[in-house]
Amino acid sequence: MERSGSWLRAMVVLTCLVAASGARELKVRSRAHKAIYNHTLATILVEYASAVYMSDLTELFSWTCPRCDGKTKQGFEVIELIVDVQHCLQAYVGVAEDLNAMVIAFRGTQEHSIQNWVEDLYWKQLDINYPGMPGAMVHHGFYFAYHNTTIRPGILDAVTRAKDLYGDINVMVTGHSMGGAMASFCGLDLVVNHEARNVQVLTFGQPRIGNAVFASCYSDHVPNTIRITNGHDIVPHLPPYYSRFPQKTYHHFPREVWLYNIGFGSLVYQVEKVCDSSGEDPSCSRSVTGNSLADHLVYYGVGLMAETWGSCKIVKDARLKEYGGEDVKGNLMLSRNPSASTLRLPSDSDAKSNFS
Repeated sequence: MERSGSWLRAMVVLTCLVAASGARELKVRSRAHKAIYNHTLATILVEYASAVYMSDLTELFSWTCPRCDGKTKQGFEVIELIVDVQHCLQAYVGVAEDLNAMVIAFRGTQEHSIQNWVEDLYWKQLDINYPGMPGAMVHHGFYFAYHNTTIRPGILDAVTRAKDLYGDINVMVTGHSMGGAMASFCGLDLVVNHEARNVQVLTFGQPRIGNAVFASCYSDHVPNTIRITNGHDIVPHLPPYYSRFPQKTYHHFPREVWLYNIGFGSLVYQVEKVCDSSGEDPSCSRSVTGNSLADHLVYYGVGLMAETWGSCKIVKDARLKEYGGEDVKGNLMLSRNPSASTLRLPSDSDAKSNFS
């Protein structure tokens, strides 16, 4: 009862604040936003974002898991799998033959129940400055999950190894929920700190991660970014956006693509609306109440959730030892060099076609 009461109070507070905040909208400064929504690519990457939730590391590393047999079944090879047991985080890097690109996928929250995690999002404050971007503020928890755990070193090592073999290949970064927040920080990190080119970020149901200044800086550096939102998914509405407090409020970066259903009964079909370049298009997901956990857990008909909540359990067998092991804190890193035959070397035409 106490948990239900706190959930209801949080919803009431958010509804009241949003209703009272209609005076002025913030503007995100950005150069011409070049992200172009590609339905086929989104339905492929959502399967990569789903697979990263798998706890059987042997199946995931060998790409034989139950979620590895759809559109991603052929021609994908995992070259790095990182499990930060201490912070309940998981990510992998692989090379995809059909995309002719490197794919980086981050898992969403698993440590607690999804309801508890969502409730916590209501109260997260903008409390640290993003390095090298004056005025850009983010929440330390989102920033820390990528930058200050074992996840980042493993990702960067795999990116370096893949580039040594393939050159400056396309990089596609994806994730769902908290994993989407980490994917965004990763894409920005690759561009700003590691001079990566041809970086595309596509996330599903991610929360807001910074203020309007951060959103502008992010959009300038990683313009090829698409945020998919779904129906009444509650997480993209969080942490809350308050237009009356421009210096203190969170602000999404562009470009949003909002999935929603229209019709009645058996005549229901899904609309995929490409939103404006503000990051906070009032005619997209902000036009409805964010009150659905169900809409958060399924995108394009693909489940995006852990097999069981409240546990960071992993399953592995002795065959994985040859690919790496655990550090002193129990965090696991598995690595192998990519097969030279998996991808073609990129050309200028590839860079254009893969991102259109």
